Amino acid sequence: MPDFPKPGILFYDITTLLKDAAAFRKLTDDLTARYQDSRIDKVIGIESRGFIFGGLLAGRLGAGFVPVRKPGKLPADCFEVKYNLEYGSNTLAIHQDAIGSGERVLIVDDLLATGGTAEATISLVRQLGGEVVGLDFLVELKGLKGREKLAGYPVHSTILYS
Repeated sequence: MPDFPKPGILFYDITTLLKDAAAFRKLTDDLTARYQDSRIDKVIGIESRGFIFGGLLAGRLGAGFVPVRKPGKLPADCFEVKYNLEYGSNTLAIHQDAIGSGERVLIVDDLLATGGTAEATISLVRQLGGEVVGLDFLVELKGLKGREKLAGYPVHSTILYS
């Protein structure tokens, strides 16, 4: 979708995949198979579309689900981190008790663009003493080189665009 959420941005809409029951089930099955032997303790879903995939995956893997949200959306004491993204800046928050020291964490979101959101989430996990064992994205925009910010971590993307 061109010029969404602002002029010059090309938005990759995933709602057509989500409403297709067979495609959605296949994606969920594939992600479950990919991580079922990884001993994941917690799955983080990044606001807001990461909640869709992260919640499903956590349930399937027998892991806890942790939402990473915008400030003011979580009710308990939080840690926050500010970051830049391709069309501005933002802040993410996580409950201070969301992840225990040494817990194995998978970070899930719908899109990897510049990598700022994922990098900020890694920072939050590390602040809590968690171990990031992987990052998973439905779509990756390779031309924006977000993967470079995530060097040293396993990154998987289902759909790649140049």
